[in-house]
Amino acid sequence: QVQLVESGGGLVQPGGSLRLSCAASGFTSDDYVIGWFRQAPGKEREGVSCIASFDGSTYYPNSVKGRFTISRDNAKNTVYLQMNSLKPEDTAVYYCAAAVSSVFWPPLGVYEYDYWGQGTQVTVSS
Repeated sequence: QVQLVESGGGLVQPGGSLRLSCAASGFTSDDYVIGWFRQAPGKEREGVSCIASFDGSTYYPNSVKGRFTISRDNAKNTVYLQMNSLKPEDTAVYYCAAAVSSVFWPPLGVYEYDYWGQGTQVTVSS
């Protein structure tokens, strides 16, 4: 089965940068989407980016557009989330997820994903 493992979280100051990694394994098809989500205390889990395996298409909501960048390294089976100009409101547990069924682009809904990683904590504070 598909397994996802996040890493790279930690404590950073406002305006700082952090790069998260998602190591993936177990895919039986070349067609899938990897998404990054975050969940702060008392709030719903929200999608912050996604990338398609077959053509590299990416998407960002307005809350992170221009600050976050999603990318992939196919040789390492790893997807990254580069986060720049971090703000206190970015503080959350960040998850990567995989969608292996058909989706409507861009898939930023929790219900659209089939597999999830364990999450990694990102804290932005001075």
